[in-house]
Amino acid sequence: MPTTNDQQPRTRIGYGWDSHEFKRGIPLKIGGLTLPHNKGLGGHSDGDVLLHALTDALLGAVAAPDIGTLFSPSDPRWKGADSSVFLTEALERVRAAGYTIANVDSTLILAAPRIGPHATAIRERVAKFLEIPVDSVGLKAKTPEGMGTENAAIAHVIVLLEKRGRGLTESKRRVRKA
Repeated sequence: MPTTNDQQPRTRIGYGWDSHEFKRGIPLKIGGLTLPHNKGLGGHSDGDVLLHALTDALLGAVAAPDIGTLFSPSDPRWKGADSSVFLTEALERVRAAGYTIANVDSTLILAAPRIGPHATAIRERVAKFLEIPVDSVGLKAKTPEGMGTENAAIAHVIVLLEKRGRGLTESKRRVRKA
């Protein structure tokens, strides 16, 4: 792999995955937004599968501990916590390692609600969290198609990081300023 002068890779890839079961009586949070639905996602925190998978992808890209290690579900401090807290910690670790986020691609798998009407708002919210352009955030939604996961939501996320000051991200900044 090509490296910079300090021998750190110029790019890193991270992958994250999460799932939660739907439960009545709690709000549905996906991508930092509360979506209208008769059930939310159970979990120790707010159950936001997309932000949890994104957090793990970022942490994995810089070889940091995973979300469950940093924010143990057995720790009462994280009961009902907003998942943006976890994402913020992951972002700090990415920046401390000297990287920026080039792009994110994600897939949500759930039977309901339909994500299409909310996709733009979710992408915008994720882009804002990450401080990257919205066109650097991909989001697809799929139904489970009889896989037996109709009462759950699953998220897969992959991220590409670039060494700060190098590569595509820096090029995009110069082009946008011109």
